[in-house]
Amino acid sequence: MGSENMKLPIIDFSHEDLKSGTLVWNQVKSQVHKALVEYGCFGATFDKIPIHLRNSIFEVSQEVFNLPLKTKVRNVSTKPFHGYVGQYPAVPLYESMGIDDAKIPHEVEKFTQILWPQGNPTFCKTIQSYSEQLSELDQIVRRRILESLGLEKYTDEHMNSTNYIVRLMNYKAPQSSETKLGLSAHTDKNIVTIMCQNQAWTNGRLHSPYHRVMMTGNEERYSVGLFSIPNKVGYMIQAPQDLVDEEHPLHYKPFDHLEFLASCYSEEGIRCEYPLKNYCGV
Repeated sequence: MGSENMKLPIIDFSHEDLKSGTLVWNQVKSQVHKALVEYGCFGATFDKIPIHLRNSIFEVSQEVFNLPLKTKVRNVSTKPFHGYVGQYPAVPLYESMGIDDAKIPHEVEKFTQILWPQGNPTFCKTIQSYSEQLSELDQIVRRRILESLGLEKYTDEHMNSTNYIVRLMNYKAPQSSETKLGLSAHTDKNIVTIMCQNQAWTNGRLHSPYHRVMMTGNEERYSVGLFSIPNKVGYMIQAPQDLVDEEHPLHYKPFDHLEFLASCYSEEGIRCEYPLKNYCGV
């Protein structure tokens, strides 16, 4: 099927009766598993995030990216692809701002002080509220994934071992009728990504699809991503033995998440088409 004709499935997570064991729960679980096996992603509808909050998150995003560059680059991190990212010749239209531990109020306030020493209560409230609401969808999706793989017994351990980073993203308008690269083709290296627009732990059963951003015209594009990630330094990711058998032999050795990220952004890792397989493939 040509990419121009491909339509991703849209899954509705707004049902009131979305409780474990119900008919609706099982139907959605099946839809999630099928979509991730076939596409690695899907579209989601989730009405628990009100329109005014969705509007507000893009308003504060514009406020962030309108700051002077010398202010934005204050947001630094020792973790690869956290903090401020931008000013790369290969993708000159792209810049982004990472906010670690986005569900934790004092962490968001700490981030806000970096950009606005005088404070910015509206920004804090918007980021916290958005992260809180969207993390509910993330946990619903991850519970469906675990159940669809027969891994219910790992649910509490898995949920308690993760946290969130919110990444605000801006793609400058290319001011051209020609299509320009906004962000190079890549796969996400975290657990689950939820994007709002203006693979090892499953032993290869589900995959993270390659994707990129292309830009054209005179309008900027903003997007906001919620990324679920391990919440401890030195956290090891590995496929449960339940997913390893004769038909599905082990594909990946256990690996440290942060060390894997560092390898992805090394000179060798950037050139590698299959970074996970290269880093810890069996």
